[in-house]
Amino acid sequence: MEGAFAAAGLTRHEAVGRMAEALAPLYDAREARTIARTVLAELEGVPLPALLADPAAPVRSGELEAVTARLSAGCPLQYVVGGAWFCGRRFAVREGVLIPRPETEELTAWVLDAEHDSRALLDVGTGSGCIAATLALALPDARVFAADLSEEALAVAAENFRTLGAAVTLRRADALTNLAEVFPEPMDALVSNPPYVPQRDLATMHTNVRDHEPHRALFVPDDDPLLFYRAIARAGRRMLRPGGRLYFEIYHLYADYMRRMLASEGYTATEVREDLFGKPRMVCSRMA
Repeated sequence: MEGAFAAAGLTRHEAVGRMAEALAPLYDAREARTIARTVLAELEGVPLPALLADPAAPVRSGELEAVTARLSAGCPLQYVVGGAWFCGRRFAVREGVLIPRPETEELTAWVLDAEHDSRALLDVGTGSGCIAATLALALPDARVFAADLSEEALAVAAENFRTLGAAVTLRRADALTNLAEVFPEPMDALVSNPPYVPQRDLATMHTNVRDHEPHRALFVPDDDPLLFYRAIARAGRRMLRPGGRLYFEIYHLYADYMRRMLASEGYTATEVREDLFGKPRMVCSRMA
């Protein structure tokens, strides 16, 4: 790849082609071109439709080679461009902070639909702050709180709340040990996309996840995959108002285990919903 972008007068079309070629070992041809176009639009500072509308325009950026080197080493697109889109808004993301996923947008939409009259909601393990910010901006009469243990996540979430003008109370807390102590306010809902991928799945994951995204935000022990859900549910018994609800994004293979665990912790009316791909991915359960 060295020198692939050194030629003077490189057009957008040529740059996309060369970037896609460099990414071919990691992605199929269509995904490689999509990534190349998205990155080039970011580097050129133009919307993607404008980039595609003028493929013969000369490339101005001098960063193509360095950026392509990062991408071809498996670094996720979102870390390279420094942002990810979630529910129609752009959130800053950096290495050390989980990249927002489309499935989490579906969970957030469920919460917004069901909790429009709620007074207080907590996002546990906020990461980039994408759930909490979306809730705060859509529910201006509610108090929205956010928790994370990672200093990197807390810094990025705070940056996103400032940039987006989202009124979120952000505190450092450990979902496994001190959630109820750090957030003594009575809550109507707890929302969380906690770590849930079994450690055994690590070897089969794409390099851009396996080698770049924070493992502590993704993986759980094989012998206790519901570790975070159980801890949050137990904290919820102290934190939630009567009738308050838990909302979780879940590992699709563990939906039945989630139902049983929530029932054993005293929750009722548990509902599991499928994502756009037909996988059981979200759960809501009510405190009796």
